[in-house]
Amino acid sequence: MQLIPRYLLKNKVNILSSDIGYITEFVPVYARQIKIYKGIDNTLQFRLLNADQRPIDVSIYTPKFVVFDNNGKKVIDRDCDVNQIDDSSASRGLFTVTITENDMLNIERQYLRYNVYLIDSSSNKSLTYVDSHFDNNGTIFIDDYAFPTPLESKLLDTFIQNNSVWLSETISAEPGINGNEALHTISIYSNNYVGNVEIQATLENSTTSTNWATIGTVNMVGTETEPVPFNFNGVFNYIRLSFNSDPANTIDKVLIRN
Repeated sequence: MQLIPRYLLKNKVNILSSDIGYITEFVPVYARQIKIYKGIDNTLQFRLLNADQRPIDVSIYTPKFVVFDNNGKKVIDRDCDVNQIDDSSASRGLFTVTITENDMLNIERQYLRYNVYLIDSSSNKSLTYVDSHFDNNGTIFIDDYAFPTPLESKLLDTFIQNNSVWLSETISAEPGINGNEALHTISIYSNNYVGNVEIQATLENSTTSTNWATIGTVNMVGTETEPVPFNFNGVFNYIRLSFNSDPANTIDKVLIRN
């Protein structure tokens, strides 16, 4: 039997304020990066310190937490919650911010830069620093390995005529990662298309297989204003769509997620 410890810890970071004047020491306050995970809410706790490493009263401020991508675009902007209950040394200077699952929904796994600043009652802003060398930008890493996100949808937008039908590109049905109850979701984006769309699949190992089976048929009348969905289960090697009417200029695209 393997005994593997896991730790339930607060993601706590010290930050530095220069409110008492010029900082004379040049020892980094901390050097670690922040690491958060997609697929779950992440709560970060900060403590505001002065140059003497003593906590500062943060109850008179509204702390702000912002994250920037590598192009300088702001991707997260949130107010922090002040956790300072009293002026005791254990409580002073504490505040938290929660990075929600939705905040990171459209952010890829990557390193980003973050900043924390304070707003007082007169709306004046005070910058905080990650170390006593006056560096204000810290590093935050967004990881997606704890809660893997769904794979990106595959795009079909090229249709080639084959005798009396038009065939889409052939894509892999990802048989290696799907079990016997594999779910496939198709969304058809149309623009006044009138005709039938057959969803076809094959167990052959080649995309040039002639042994295609029709999984289902979508009947479209040309008045659809929303994407038309189609779901089916099964482990196949390849999937394609067949149109009995010319989809040029009437089918914008087809998205498939296995």
